[in-house]
Amino acid sequence: TCLVNPRAGHETELVIAPTESPKRIAVVGAGPAGLSCAVTAAQRGHAVTLFDASPNVGGQLNVARRIPGKQEFDETVRYFTNMLAAEGVDVRLNTRVSADDLEGYDEVVVATGVTPRVPDIEGLDHPKVLSYLEVLRERAEVGETVAILGAGGIGFDVASFLTEPERDTSRDPEAFFDAWGVDTDYTTPGGLKAPERTRPARRVALMQRKTSKVGENLGRTTGWIHRAELMHRGVEMLPGVTYHRIDDAGLHITVDGEERTL
Repeated sequence: TCLVNPRAGHETELVIAPTESPKRIAVVGAGPAGLSCAVTAAQRGHAVTLFDASPNVGGQLNVARRIPGKQEFDETVRYFTNMLAAEGVDVRLNTRVSADDLEGYDEVVVATGVTPRVPDIEGLDHPKVLSYLEVLRERAEVGETVAILGAGGIGFDVASFLTEPERDTSRDPEAFFDAWGVDTDYTTPGGLKAPERTRPARRVALMQRKTSKVGENLGRTTGWIHRAELMHRGVEMLPGVTYHRIDDAGLHITVDGEERTL
Protein backbone atom coordinates (compact mmCIF):
# COMPACT_ATOMS: atom_id res chain seq x y z
CA THR A 1 0.00 0.00 0.00
CA CYS A 2 0.98 3.66 -0.14
CA LEU A 3 1.75 3.41 3.58
CA VAL A 4 5.01 1.60 2.84
CA ASN A 5 5.36 1.82 -0.95
CA PRO A 6 6.54 5.24 -2.19
CA ARG A 7 5.78 4.25 -5.80
CA ALA A 8 2.06 3.65 -5.16
CA GLY A 9 0.22 6.09 -7.40
CA HIS A 10 3.51 7.35 -8.87
CA GLU A 11 4.59 4.34 -10.89
CA THR A 12 5.09 6.35 -14.08
CA GLU A 13 7.21 8.95 -12.28
CA LEU A 14 9.35 6.72 -10.06
CA VAL A 15 10.60 4.27 -12.66
CA ILE A 16 13.10 1.66 -11.47
CA ALA A 17 15.38 1.18 -14.47
CA PRO A 18 18.66 -0.77 -14.66
CA THR A 19 21.68 1.43 -14.10
CA GLU A 20 24.30 1.93 -16.79
CA SER A 21 26.97 2.68 -14.16
CA PRO A 22 26.93 0.13 -11.33
CA LYS A 23 28.31 1.50 -8.06
CA ARG A 24 29.23 0.29 -4.59
CA ILE A 25 26.64 1.85 -2.31
CA ALA A 26 26.55 1.88 1.49
CA VAL A 27 23.21 2.43 3.20
CA VAL A 28 23.43 3.31 6.90
CA GLY A 29 20.23 2.52 8.77
CA ALA A 30 17.88 -0.43 8.23
CA GLY A 31 14.61 1.32 9.00
CA PRO A 32 11.87 1.71 6.38
CA ALA A 33 13.78 4.34 4.37
CA GLY A 34 17.07 2.44 4.42
CA LEU A 35 15.39 -0.86 3.57
CA SER A 36 13.53 0.63 0.61
CA CYS A 37 16.65 2.39 -0.63
CA ALA A 38 18.82 -0.73 -0.34
CA VAL A 39 16.35 -2.97 -2.15
CA THR A 40 15.69 -0.43 -4.92
CA ALA A 41 19.39 0.26 -5.50
CA ALA A 42 20.11 -3.47 -5.68
CA GLN A 43 17.25 -3.97 -8.15
CA ARG A 44 18.86 -1.35 -10.37
CA GLY A 45 22.12 -3.29 -10.41
CA HIS A 46 24.22 -1.61 -7.72
CA ALA A 47 26.28 -3.53 -5.15
CA VAL A 48 24.66 -2.56 -1.85
CA THR A 49 25.83 -2.97 1.74
CA LEU A 50 23.27 -2.20 4.46
CA PHE A 51 24.50 -1.34 7.96
CA ASP A 52 22.53 -1.08 11.19
CA ALA A 53 23.59 -0.90 14.83
CA SER A 54 20.66 -3.01 16.04
CA PRO A 55 20.36 -6.80 15.80
CA ASN A 56 17.31 -6.65 13.51
CA VAL A 57 16.16 -4.80 10.42
CA GLY A 58 13.04 -2.66 10.61
CA GLY A 59 14.05 0.31 12.72
CA GLN A 60 10.99 2.15 14.03
CA LEU A 61 8.73 -0.41 12.35
CA ASN A 62 9.67 -2.73 15.20
CA VAL A 63 8.28 -0.11 17.59
CA ALA A 64 5.19 0.72 15.54
CA ARG A 65 4.08 -2.89 15.18
CA ARG A 66 3.61 -3.18 18.96
CA ILE A 67 0.72 -0.71 18.75
CA PRO A 68 -2.73 -2.36 18.73
CA GLY A 69 -4.01 -2.43 15.16
CA LYS A 70 -0.57 -1.96 13.60
CA GLN A 71 0.56 -5.57 13.66
CA GLU A 72 0.49 -5.53 9.85
CA PHE A 73 3.93 -3.96 10.01
CA ASP A 74 5.11 -7.50 10.85
CA GLU A 75 4.44 -8.32 7.21
CA THR A 76 6.37 -5.25 6.04
CA VAL A 77 9.46 -6.33 7.98
CA ARG A 78 9.10 -9.89 6.66
CA TYR A 79 8.78 -8.59 3.08
CA PHE A 80 11.92 -6.46 3.26
CA THR A 81 13.88 -9.25 4.97
CA ASN A 82 13.06 -11.55 2.06
CA MET A 83 13.76 -8.87 -0.55
CA LEU A 84 17.20 -8.12 0.89
CA ALA A 85 18.12 -11.76 0.46
CA ALA A 86 16.54 -12.02 -2.99
CA GLU A 87 18.39 -8.95 -4.29
CA GLY A 88 21.74 -9.95 -2.80
CA VAL A 89 22.12 -7.03 -0.39
CA ASP A 90 25.03 -7.46 2.02
CA VAL A 91 23.35 -6.92 5.42
CA ARG A 92 25.57 -6.12 8.39
CA LEU A 93 23.67 -5.86 11.66
CA ASN A 94 25.04 -5.05 15.11
CA THR A 95 27.42 -2.75 13.26
CA ARG A 96 28.12 0.90 14.00
CA VAL A 97 30.02 2.56 11.18
CA SER A 98 32.43 5.47 11.08
CA ALA A 99 33.61 7.58 8.17
CA ASP A 100 36.66 5.32 7.89
CA ASP A 101 34.42 2.26 7.50
CA LEU A 102 32.73 3.90 4.53
CA GLU A 103 35.91 4.55 2.58
CA GLY A 104 35.84 2.85 -0.79
CA TYR A 105 32.12 3.19 -1.43
CA ASP A 106 31.03 5.28 -4.40
CA GLU A 107 27.93 6.56 -2.63
CA VAL A 108 26.75 6.62 0.99
CA VAL A 109 23.09 6.97 1.98
CA VAL A 110 22.44 7.99 5.59
CA ALA A 111 19.00 6.76 6.67
CA THR A 112 19.40 6.71 10.44
CA GLY A 113 15.99 8.18 11.24
CA VAL A 114 15.06 10.87 13.72
CA THR A 115 16.15 11.65 17.25
CA PRO A 116 13.24 12.22 19.66
CA ARG A 117 13.04 15.82 20.84
CA VAL A 118 13.58 16.11 24.59
CA PRO A 119 11.53 18.90 26.22
CA ASP A 120 13.20 21.27 28.66
CA ILE A 121 11.33 20.41 31.86
CA GLU A 122 12.80 20.39 35.35
CA GLY A 123 13.00 16.86 36.72
CA LEU A 124 12.96 15.10 33.36
CA ASP A 125 15.64 12.75 34.71
CA HIS A 126 13.31 11.55 37.50
CA PRO A 127 12.99 7.73 37.72
CA LYS A 128 9.28 8.02 36.94
CA VAL A 129 10.00 9.41 33.47
CA LEU A 130 10.15 7.06 30.49
CA SER A 131 10.58 7.73 26.79
CA TYR A 132 8.22 6.12 24.30
CA LEU A 133 11.12 3.97 23.06
CA GLU A 134 11.73 2.65 26.57
CA VAL A 135 8.05 1.73 26.80
CA LEU A 136 7.57 0.19 23.37
CA ARG A 137 11.00 -1.12 22.39
CA GLU A 138 12.60 -1.89 25.73
CA ARG A 139 9.32 -2.94 27.40
CA ALA A 140 9.87 -0.87 30.54
CA GLU A 141 7.36 -1.35 33.34
CA VAL A 142 4.69 1.36 33.38
CA GLY A 143 2.55 2.40 36.35
CA GLU A 144 -1.24 2.56 36.55
CA THR A 145 -1.47 6.36 36.25
CA VAL A 146 0.33 7.88 33.26
CA ALA A 147 0.81 11.38 31.84
CA ILE A 148 1.83 11.46 28.17
CA LEU A 149 3.58 14.66 27.07
CA GLY A 150 2.90 15.29 23.42
CA ALA A 151 -0.35 14.51 21.65
CA GLY A 152 0.79 13.83 18.11
CA GLY A 153 0.63 10.49 16.37
CA ILE A 154 3.17 8.86 18.69
CA GLY A 155 1.36 10.16 21.78
CA PHE A 156 -1.92 8.69 20.55
CA ASP A 157 -0.23 5.38 19.75
CA VAL A 158 1.33 5.15 23.21
CA ALA A 159 -2.01 6.00 24.83
CA SER A 160 -3.70 3.26 22.80
CA PHE A 161 -0.98 0.78 23.76
CA LEU A 162 -1.21 1.61 27.47
CA THR A 163 -5.01 1.43 27.65
CA GLU A 164 -5.61 -1.64 25.50
CA PRO A 165 -8.25 -3.77 27.30
CA GLU A 166 -7.82 -7.46 28.03
CA ARG A 167 -9.92 -8.32 24.98
CA ASP A 168 -7.78 -7.46 21.97
CA THR A 169 -10.03 -5.30 19.80
CA SER A 170 -7.43 -5.18 17.03
CA ARG A 171 -7.32 -8.95 16.51
CA ASP A 172 -10.58 -10.32 17.93
CA PRO A 173 -13.53 -9.41 15.65
CA GLU A 174 -16.12 -10.03 18.36
CA ALA A 175 -14.23 -7.82 20.81
CA PHE A 176 -14.08 -5.10 18.13
CA PHE A 177 -17.82 -5.31 17.43
CA ASP A 178 -18.65 -5.18 21.14
CA ALA A 179 -16.34 -2.22 21.75
CA TRP A 180 -17.90 -0.20 18.91
CA GLY A 181 -21.52 -1.26 19.47
CA VAL A 182 -22.02 -3.39 16.36
CA ASP A 183 -24.85 -5.92 16.71
CA THR A 184 -23.81 -8.84 14.52
CA ASP A 185 -27.10 -10.63 15.28
CA TYR A 186 -29.10 -7.67 13.90
CA THR A 187 -31.59 -7.83 16.77
CA THR A 188 -31.44 -4.07 17.37
CA PRO A 189 -32.50 -1.18 15.12
CA GLY A 190 -29.79 -0.40 12.57
CA GLY A 191 -27.63 -3.22 13.88
CA LEU A 192 -26.35 -0.95 16.66
CA LYS A 193 -26.17 -1.62 20.37
CA ALA A 194 -24.62 0.03 23.39
CA PRO A 195 -20.81 -0.15 23.15
CA GLU A 196 -19.12 -2.36 25.70
CA ARG A 197 -17.14 -0.31 28.17
CA THR A 198 -14.34 -2.21 29.87
CA ARG A 199 -12.04 -0.83 32.53
CA PRO A 200 -8.85 0.32 30.78
CA ALA A 201 -5.54 -1.09 31.91
CA ARG A 202 -4.40 2.37 33.11
CA ARG A 203 -5.60 5.90 33.78
CA VAL A 204 -3.97 8.10 31.15
CA ALA A 205 -3.80 11.84 30.48
CA LEU A 206 -2.70 12.94 27.01
CA MET A 207 -1.52 16.55 26.90
CA GLN A 208 0.08 19.17 24.70
CA ARG A 209 1.33 22.74 24.91
CA LYS A 210 -0.69 23.85 21.88
CA THR A 211 -4.16 25.23 22.56
CA SER A 212 -5.64 23.59 19.47
CA LYS A 213 -7.79 20.48 19.59
CA VAL A 214 -5.90 17.41 20.74
CA GLY A 215 -5.31 15.18 17.72
CA GLU A 216 -6.14 17.94 15.25
CA ASN A 217 -3.35 16.90 12.87
CA LEU A 218 -4.10 13.19 12.82
CA GLY A 219 -5.18 11.66 9.52
CA ARG A 220 -8.50 13.01 8.25
CA THR A 221 -9.98 9.58 7.67
CA THR A 222 -8.71 7.93 10.86
CA GLY A 223 -8.16 10.71 13.39
CA TRP A 224 -11.74 10.68 14.63
CA ILE A 225 -11.46 6.93 15.27
CA HIS A 226 -8.33 7.35 17.40
CA ARG A 227 -9.90 10.19 19.38
CA ALA A 228 -13.12 8.24 19.94
CA GLU A 229 -11.22 5.13 20.99
CA LEU A 230 -9.24 6.98 23.64
CA MET A 231 -12.33 8.84 24.86
CA HIS A 232 -14.10 5.49 25.30
CA ARG A 233 -11.16 4.35 27.39
CA GLY A 234 -11.37 7.39 29.64
CA VAL A 235 -8.19 9.09 28.43
CA GLU A 236 -8.14 12.73 29.54
CA MET A 237 -7.10 15.04 26.69
CA LEU A 238 -5.56 18.33 27.78
CA PRO A 239 -4.57 21.14 25.37
CA GLY A 240 -2.88 24.39 26.39
CA VAL A 241 -0.75 22.81 29.12
CA THR A 242 2.19 24.55 30.77
CA TYR A 243 4.70 22.10 32.24
CA HIS A 244 6.46 23.19 35.43
CA ARG A 245 8.42 20.30 36.92
CA ILE A 246 8.48 16.61 37.73
CA ASP A 247 9.21 15.34 41.24
CA ASP A 248 8.17 12.62 43.66
CA ALA A 249 4.64 14.07 43.79
CA GLY A 250 4.22 13.78 40.04
CA LEU A 251 3.97 16.14 37.08
CA HIS A 252 3.15 19.74 37.97
CA ILE A 253 1.23 21.61 35.28
CA THR A 254 -1.08 24.54 34.69
CA VAL A 255 -4.10 24.09 32.43
CA ASP A 256 -7.04 26.47 32.02
CA GLY A 257 -5.47 28.70 34.66
CA GLU A 258 -5.54 25.90 37.24
CA GLU A 259 -2.45 24.32 38.76
CA ARG A 260 -2.60 20.54 38.87
CA THR A 261 -0.36 17.68 39.88
CA LEU A 262 -0.73 14.41 38.02
